[in-house]
Amino acid sequence: MVSDSGGTRARRTAGRLNAPRPALVEPRFDGSPKLVNRQLVSVVREEWRVVDRWWTDEPVDRRYFDVVLESGQNVCVYRDQEESSWFTQNA
Repeated sequence: MVSDSGGTRARRTAGRLNAPRPALVEPRFDGSPKLVNRQLVSVVREEWRVVDRWWTDEPVDRRYFDVVLESGQNVCVYRDQEESSWFTQNA
């Protein structure tokens, strides 16, 4: 028989996979990111917008950017229009 691995400790340490993290972003005049977490953005590879759940109490309105930082790191960053905040998230 296999022991129960769903104990309280396991549930406390397990987080959401790919959870967004707050980001420090300095935007350009057009709203695209110029700096992400104090690193210069070299290239904005892609941009898209997600508007969903507008009919609920928790609507989603986000503007996403897939960017390459000066260090060569790829980052997916988005501005949550509902919260007026920036976040990074693994793509």
